[in-house]
Amino acid sequence: MKIMVETSARHVHLSKEDLATLFGPEAQLTNKKDLSQPGQFACFERVTVVGPKGELPNVSILGPTRSATQVELALTDARKIGVAPPIRESGDIAGTPGCKLIGPKGEVEIPCGVIAAKRHIHMTPESAKEYGLVDKQIVSVKMTGTGRELIFGDVVVRVREDFAPAMHIDTDESNAAGLPGTVDGEIIA
Repeated sequence: MKIMVETSARHVHLSKEDLATLFGPEAQLTNKKDLSQPGQFACFERVTVVGPKGELPNVSILGPTRSATQVELALTDARKIGVAPPIRESGDIAGTPGCKLIGPKGEVEIPCGVIAAKRHIHMTPESAKEYGLVDKQIVSVKMTGTGRELIFGDVVVRVREDFAPAMHIDTDESNAAGLPGTVDGEIIA
């Protein structure tokens, strides 16, 4: 069972309110590049993420806006700025640490929202059925052919009608497996 594996670098999802504070009241996110998930895109707009020990300039924003602002960092990034995020699924931000975001028109101090994204596989109901998988199932994915063979455990399957089949890992995980870019992995259920 092959699945496309993509590396998801550090990024920010903004609420409409925080977008207005950071970029101005009439600001809109500008699509720079469509992503593999339908309706998701990388933006031209960027922010600086600030923690107690440092900052990460020029961090990508992914669109469209969301109901709550969220910052997704690799653990290496988080350590650099002095934040200790939990490993969570996207959107599960209750009780997580916050940080400051700086844009060209203002700053926002988010009280929570910094996570290290749990490695996951997006699937449509049809693709999940084809693979014999269900929503929230935990699987492993084997990576080979890079000279750094690795099996990623604790991979959560996320099934929704508006998803496209793809696995997402962060830059720390991608570097550990020596991945050269987007590659195929093998799901081991």
